[in-house]
Amino acid sequence: MTNLKVFRVSGGKAREVPGAAVGVEVELQRLIEANMEAMLGIRFLATEYRTGHHGGRIDSLGLDENGAPVIVEYKRNRDQNVTNQGLSYLWWLHDHHHEFESLTREKLGDQAAGEIDWSAPRIVCVAGAFTHHDTVAVEMVGHRIDLVTYRVFEDVLTLQLVASAGGSRNSARGRASGSARAAAPAPKSVQQYLNGAPEDLKELYADLDELLLSHRDVLSEPQLHYVAYRRIMNVATVRVQPRNRLLVVVNLRLDPKSVELQEGFSRDMRGLGALRIRDGVEVRIGSREDLARATDLIQRAVEGT
Repeated sequence: MTNLKVFRVSGGKAREVPGAAVGVEVELQRLIEANMEAMLGIRFLATEYRTGHHGGRIDSLGLDENGAPVIVEYKRNRDQNVTNQGLSYLWWLHDHHHEFESLTREKLGDQAAGEIDWSAPRIVCVAGAFTHHDTVAVEMVGHRIDLVTYRVFEDVLTLQLVASAGGSRNSARGRASGSARAAAPAPKSVQQYLNGAPEDLKELYADLDELLLSHRDVLSEPQLHYVAYRRIMNVATVRVQPRNRLLVVVNLRLDPKSVELQEGFSRDMRGLGALRIRDGVEVRIGSREDLARATDLIQRAVEGT
């Protein structure tokens, strides 16, 4: 079911720990729902959510780090229907924005409900294994789908992102409602800031982008105000700061206590609302020298997730 091998090492000798599936599917679902933010970077909203006349029940509903609605479906072993189930429920989600927003407001508050990004809802399928056809199919359907395999090794649960499709985005971000959304001026996107930036900053960002994507399983997902780099969860977010002087600002998934912070270059973001990465480290990059200083921190953030 997986090529991942786990060994227990003692006295210089390695003993393989055999992997297994959970006993019943609901066991996997309850475990992940209870730890969804830590495991998947998704804030849990509801379990076994009934879709009314649409038929069926969504295993889990949540909101990811980038504000996108998420449908999570689980299968104990391999099941070719898990992606089809997720796509079926995605049609329900497209027709029930208000219902999802009300649920988010009830569970997470007004701010989270007001920041829902409807441009690209996401499906996460967690199963013991997927077929080659599954991994190819997600690239063809035109929606955001993650295929995640799991395995249990004694008291260790592993999760591995085996395929991911970015899908296509529409313009319905859901940041405001009704006439207020129509009347509000369109906010300037990170891409617009980059387009108008000096050539040296564009080159700096291109080098940073190359560094983050040098790990082949890291994905780049442009948002409105920043670019998210992720595996299952965000490892870094990057934005352009136009105030005073143009800077590339990077938020990294790192424990601030593990970093020797430097005034004006890096700072502890605990309790400060780090952009889509809670309690991480912010690094400010304005030159190639800054990027060189940041390289070790970036590598640690990517390799530690």
